[in-house]
Amino acid sequence: MPKRDYDIKDVALADKGRFRIQWAENDMPVLRQIRARFEKERPLKGLRIAACLHVTTETANLMWTLVAGGAEVMLCASNPLSTQDDVAASLVAHFEVPVFAIKGEDNATYYRHIHSALDLAPNITMDDGADLLSTLHKERTDLLPNVIGGTEETTTGVIRLRAMAKQGALKYPVIAVNDALTKHFFDNRYGTGQSTIDGIVRATNVLFAGRVCVVGGYGWCARGIAMRARGMGARVIVTEINPLRALEAVMDGFEVMTMVQAAKIGDVFVTATGDKDVIDARHFPHLKDGAILCNSGHFNVEINIPQLESLAAEKRRVRESVDQYILKDGRRINLLAEGRLVNLAAAEGHPSSVMDMSFANQALSCEYLAQHGQALSRNVFPVPAEIDKEIARLKLEAMGIRIDTLTPEQEAYLASWEEGT
Repeated sequence: MPKRDYDIKDVALADKGRFRIQWAENDMPVLRQIRARFEKERPLKGLRIAACLHVTTETANLMWTLVAGGAEVMLCASNPLSTQDDVAASLVAHFEVPVFAIKGEDNATYYRHIHSALDLAPNITMDDGADLLSTLHKERTDLLPNVIGGTEETTTGVIRLRAMAKQGALKYPVIAVNDALTKHFFDNRYGTGQSTIDGIVRATNVLFAGRVCVVGGYGWCARGIAMRARGMGARVIVTEINPLRALEAVMDGFEVMTMVQAAKIGDVFVTATGDKDVIDARHFPHLKDGAILCNSGHFNVEINIPQLESLAAEKRRVRESVDQYILKDGRRINLLAEGRLVNLAAAEGHPSSVMDMSFANQALSCEYLAQHGQALSRNVFPVPAEIDKEIARLKLEAMGIRIDTLTPEQEAYLASWEEGT
């Protein structure tokens, strides 16, 4: 058992969690290779890392890797509904990582757990949504001198951090792991696409074939959702505010219209924009009886839940992850997972093989901060290109795939301007 405190549901769940962590590890070969190197080189020795992430089997493998690298680690949840309690128990019992996370914790407990992780006085922060960093900057400023840098996993978090940097409020450098090509090309598109459909099906057992699925947004996550919904046989409509992305959705073969128009014909609605009130008071009057609403954006603000509650005559829990709002005119609106990340709150999140690349970026970005963090300015930085390429190389190697290399003549041609037709 760790010397430090922890707050989890039940440590007796640890053995079940360990088996599930090991199952995920089988599909995370890149992180395994990094962990083997970390065990030998110990590049994180002496560093304290506070992590605010979804407490899942894949995250457990990342924590294992950081500890192997010599770091002292504490973990709290980045979402009240995404914690896997058996995984939290195994991290505490088998990996000696203090965890502060309980599935279904209330808002006060959520922030108390963030403060508990910050009690480590971290040198590196690791975020999924920037709540840890935000709390540190607003309420625990005495700890800022300890911090050499941070990492951020999500689009929403990167947006918040860039706003802070623009205003001069960011007090240490942060690497935008979300923007690595090996992260958002794969995690956001393929991971979110599959896991969101998985969450909706687990929550409702609904058949996608023949239904109208409305996807709010057409960023990388929404692209994946739209692609997978179409693959399940749904008629897919995309709503957007960005004309370039809207045009791309049209050229990809999707219908594009406003949310007000889509509200009248949609059966299943999924938001994935990073903004608030994507489905709002002006849309609820148009929804069909039995409409299903859910969210795959980071925070539970994309669907205006307080407004929906104000319109409802009755609210009832009809399935484990389904709250049904009965409006005054008798229409039933079904909200999944309390408007939180449906792929994590109603399912298990991204497949391990996708998170393998995302968390490889996290581990190597921590190593980069350990080596170079002191020299970086207070800004948001991309993952270094050499890290991105190395992760792609390791992933291909693990898949048994070989690719070509340039000949000296080809390299010379690409570096010159004299040769033409």
